[in-house]
Amino acid sequence: MYERYAGLIFDMDGTILDTEPTHRKAWDEVLGRYGMHFDLQAMIALNGSPTWRIAQAIIEMNQADLDPHALAQEKTAAVKRMLLDSVEPLPLVDVVKAWHGRRPMAVGTGSESAVAEALLAHLGLRRYFDAVIAADHVLRHKPAPDTFLLCAERMGVPPARCVVFEDADFGVQAARAAGMDVVDVRLL
Repeated sequence: MYERYAGLIFDMDGTILDTEPTHRKAWDEVLGRYGMHFDLQAMIALNGSPTWRIAQAIIEMNQADLDPHALAQEKTAAVKRMLLDSVEPLPLVDVVKAWHGRRPMAVGTGSESAVAEALLAHLGLRRYFDAVIAADHVLRHKPAPDTFLLCAERMGVPPARCVVFEDADFGVQAARAAGMDVVDVRLL
């Protein structure tokens, strides 16, 4: 099915790992400290964005006076405590395993590298990927193409020969902007 592609790129959160409930729980915990809340639909619209950008949107929605980077660091710390015990792979991991050794593969995620690397290692999945490109590896985040372009570069594959598996609008836009085909896993 994916034979025509020289490289396969996977988003992580919500695509190969079921991290969304844990991310929501971490936001609830951190925002509760400040008496803030988030709108679930607004958060879903920001899927694929780096944590600091989501924090900035939450701060604006709550008309709070906080540093988005500091709030993002608190949320990341909460996620690290919770994730290793609660995250399970999603069915798309079967595609990863089936194509392992047949094509170069990478993860392109809006999560921080420490979280992505810890999760993939904990679940025994890190070995399947030639590269893991995270939010702290690029200056411009999804919907900019930088994450996926760096994945292609690290795999040694031309962008036009890659396919991206994504579950978020920003990620789909980023893949298209990179000149890559995209599989919107929400439609599978």
